[in-house]
Amino acid sequence: MSLPSTALRRGSLGVAAIVFFVLSAQSPLTGIAGALPIAIALGNGPAAPATFLLVGIVMAVFAAGYITMSRHVTDGGAFYTYIGRGLGAATGTASAFVALLAYCTVQAAMYGLYGATVSGLLAAYAGISVPWWACALVTMVLVMAWAWLNIEIGARALACLVALEMGILLVFAVITLVRGGGPQGLGFSATFGPSAIASGAPGVAFTFAVASMFGFESTALYAPEARDPRRTIPRATYLAVAVVAGFFAFVSWMVVSFYGAGSVVDAAGQAVGAGEASTLVAGAIQATLGGWAAHAVGIILATSLLAGILAFHNAINRYLHSLAENAILPRRLAWTNRHGSPYVAGLASTGIAAALVVPFAVGGLDPVLTLFSWFGGVSVVGLLVLYVLTSVSVLVWFRRDRRGEPVWHTTVSPALAAILILAGIVLLVDNFRTLTGGSAATAAGLLASVVAVFVLGLAVAVVHRRRSGAAVALAS
Repeated sequence: MSLPSTALRRGSLGVAAIVFFVLSAQSPLTGIAGALPIAIALGNGPAAPATFLLVGIVMAVFAAGYITMSRHVTDGGAFYTYIGRGLGAATGTASAFVALLAYCTVQAAMYGLYGATVSGLLAAYAGISVPWWACALVTMVLVMAWAWLNIEIGARALACLVALEMGILLVFAVITLVRGGGPQGLGFSATFGPSAIASGAPGVAFTFAVASMFGFESTALYAPEARDPRRTIPRATYLAVAVVAGFFAFVSWMVVSFYGAGSVVDAAGQAVGAGEASTLVAGAIQATLGGWAAHAVGIILATSLLAGILAFHNAINRYLHSLAENAILPRRLAWTNRHGSPYVAGLASTGIAAALVVPFAVGGLDPVLTLFSWFGGVSVVGLLVLYVLTSVSVLVWFRRDRRGEPVWHTTVSPALAAILILAGIVLLVDNFRTLTGGSAATAAGLLASVVAVFVLGLAVAVVHRRRSGAAVALAS
């Protein structure tokens, strides 16, 4: 009996398809409607849009070294593959575990907000009461089946969902810009002025901006399935960073302008305090586009979250597939079906999502204030740690052989990115308790989980190396 295939469907993805996977991971409406009000209320107020732009610049600096390495390393696995090449297999394996933690927790966080959103829509439009966790669990099964069939089906569907949510936000933003903003004008200096950016708690705004950029680096995960990965992956990465940073900065600036720089903090505070943060953006869109928009925003928010969940499900599957192919995780996780989809990894990632979500349901905890905020914070911490390790790895790897690449890409940009992102981690940790809204013990436990998973990854790497050495010895 022949062994099951582990081959992904190569040459199936172009630049556009990969960019849509990235944009769906950002879930534009989720970032604008969910993260922006909190960044304004708890962060640096009307300057929150500028923070999105600054984070985009930092990510572009990081991407310069990241995609340069992607031209020479086209294996699946992205972060852990790159870190392993530069800093050793053990560190690479540990980083893979942190990446899995980050992707799994952000997916679980999105299930919390998604479940609450869909539950509210069912109550409003169908008159039925369905628990948030039931909506989340049913969707987990649907997402698993969707990814099981074919990655190209997912790409086409994501393109439609992303275009829908970006479309309504852009229409609102352009109309607001043409009208010259709200009663206080466009307020450019109040949003983009240096003193405004540094006011309040910029670390909070920085964290939500990073969370909104989450996933742009996943372009490299699709290298085995990309057409001409040496060109496709760099182009998709740069395009994703530019589109996401520009889009979030522009639309969020128009939201601030709609209310006015002097009034938006109070408006955001009221929305967040009432537990309905999305009403800040929904109210502005409804007032600009008409009553129909109030209904559309709620529905599109649900589809935005669904798009992000599907994108992260695909990313998790490919991390598991890559680890299994390298014999770090059980080989069975690398098995693919006739569609070229890593279906066993899909089963595993769905099980992980359920394991993370169910305890919050059993405990009767609020899916937004706990599941969404707690795991959202953990995922951002894990992601920033990976950014730093990757930047250092790029430095080390190209120091051995620059391979004809420019100094900016191999030395300057990764060094600068590591410094800037480390500063961001300090800001994040300093504001972590505020971000999660929990006790000091809860915040410490969540932060410690990132360290614990990294250590677990190191232990697995050591065991794997010993087993591999023993196998070689027996073979000889």
